[in-house]
Amino acid sequence: MREWGLETEMREYQVWMPHTTEARLWRVAPDTLELVLAEGPVPGDSVTMESGQIVMANGYSGAGDVSGDVVYVNYGLIEDYARLESLGVSVRGKVAIARYGRSFRGIKAREAERNGAAALVLYSDPAEDGFTRGDVYPDGPMRPATGVQRGSVMNGTGDPTTPGWASVRGARRLPLDSARVPRIPVIPISWSNAAELLRDVRGTAIPQEWQGGLPFRYHIGPGPVRARVVVRLDTATNAIKSIWNTYGTIRGATYPDQLIVLGAHRDSWGPGAVDEVSGTVSILEAARAVAEEVRAGRRPKRTIVFATWDAEEWGLIGSTEYVEQDSARLTSGGVAYLNQDVAVGGPSFGSGGSPSLRAVLRDVVKGIDDPSGRGTIYAAWRAGAAVADTAEPAMGDPGGGSDFAGFYNHLGIPHLDWGFGGPGGVYHSAYDTFEWMSRFGDPDFRRHAAAARIGATLALRLANADVLPYDYAEFARTMKAQMPLVERAVKARGWDLSVDSLARAIDGMERAGMELAQVRDAALAQSSVQRRATERANAALLRVERALTRPEGLRTRPWFRGLIYAADVNNGYSTMAPPSVNEAIRASDRALAAREVADLAGRFAAATRGVEEAAAELRGR
Repeated sequence: MREWGLETEMREYQVWMPHTTEARLWRVAPDTLELVLAEGPVPGDSVTMESGQIVMANGYSGAGDVSGDVVYVNYGLIEDYARLESLGVSVRGKVAIARYGRSFRGIKAREAERNGAAALVLYSDPAEDGFTRGDVYPDGPMRPATGVQRGSVMNGTGDPTTPGWASVRGARRLPLDSARVPRIPVIPISWSNAAELLRDVRGTAIPQEWQGGLPFRYHIGPGPVRARVVVRLDTATNAIKSIWNTYGTIRGATYPDQLIVLGAHRDSWGPGAVDEVSGTVSILEAARAVAEEVRAGRRPKRTIVFATWDAEEWGLIGSTEYVEQDSARLTSGGVAYLNQDVAVGGPSFGSGGSPSLRAVLRDVVKGIDDPSGRGTIYAAWRAGAAVADTAEPAMGDPGGGSDFAGFYNHLGIPHLDWGFGGPGGVYHSAYDTFEWMSRFGDPDFRRHAAAARIGATLALRLANADVLPYDYAEFARTMKAQMPLVERAVKARGWDLSVDSLARAIDGMERAGMELAQVRDAALAQSSVQRRATERANAALLRVERALTRPEGLRTRPWFRGLIYAADVNNGYSTMAPPSVNEAIRASDRALAAREVADLAGRFAAATRGVEEAAAELRGR
């Protein structure tokens, strides 16, 4: 980026991040067998034949050397442990084995520990991403018998010892016993190794829906199979490690303090062709293209920052530390965060993000050719989604789980993400290689180029907009769609609690958003609006989604200040909207739910005042 003419910077953070130095697993009864955890080589893929694989580890596992009867816990969900209790099975002092899927792996580790397990073994069942889904690598894209999904099991965001402030040198740290990380050993294995543990488990019969894809009947246990799990860490000798973010900046010519940030994480659990080389090169190519515009004399009005984050795989650490360090600058001037996490892994386009920016993304992809040659990306997207003429393709909600969390969930900065996906089973494994990408993900690499075109176009569209193109009518309509779900949850509790005040506040935002769109379009069409008016309108618009955060955050997770979306605290993958209200309902606390409804209604009213103020400025009032 320096060679292309961008201002560059690299920031170091000191992060508490113990690494696994040893991970081993034995079946110790009815016979003794040490399982080979390394992922085997694949003919024709030279990268898989090289030495130096990452230790078979789950980031932020606890350390230990424990043995116990094996108990199969299905997906390791809260409801799975409730089912075990109803069947009279306890995992206390046992080695729990759970299949990946249905929830974030950190939730699986948390629940195993809460239920008294001595250790947790996680495996990739072929029913999820293996041979039952398609041909396995190298014949197809799915996970082979020795494929392993590594990954972090921390339930949090950023350095767990510096929650809410940056892990710069000399930063104060919480005591380690308050860090939200497992205390029991957690280890990931392949389905071929899982079969060595599960095949001879007997005891309690499984519920039918617990049967996975291995070629034998599953049982819960406990026993007669016993396992020994060993995980050793460098906590005592090298727990604090340096990580580095990189930044390439193009200063805005008119509003240098207003920022559009494009980011992708740079780390991975293996070769990382899909996750996350594809996102990193998309960001770099977008930076190169925008730098060409600058050299041609077309400097954007607002500042654009191209970032690569470190340690995302451990818990969004690099991006979180940046957001915590620069929170004042980002809060005052952050226009949007554009995220590229897994830009390419297949042929099908998809996207997500803040409802206020979805219309912008749809408009951008209407002008970019689809790599398949089927017209524009938008046309191919619509065809693949098979939506009605009056509807738009669905877009994902920003609950959490990627580097947008610091920007959106913590600070209330609107965000977008996009990419091309498809069937695959090499996630977080040694098989996520250039060869896999060349065969199955993007053989001609046109989708990589398309992802970068989207990023560059979005960045320039936002950076050069006379009036920021947020759509608060769509934002409000998206929130209105959640209200029947909230009402049903309230009725299921038998409460007489009304959510009408919140519904009215959302209706008010919709009306204000529609009026803003009309006034903005008219003003821009006539080119009659004064620069001072647009500056004031944009300042008001930047406050809208900040008003939908609160400094004390969610009661379950104070770092999550945003009150529109959050990942479900009991799942990690699914999204709650609105989380403050729904968490109060889940807790069966009617009084709290009523306060949360009133609080959110008030914040929607405050946000709507920002929309109305922007429209008034553009009218010249």
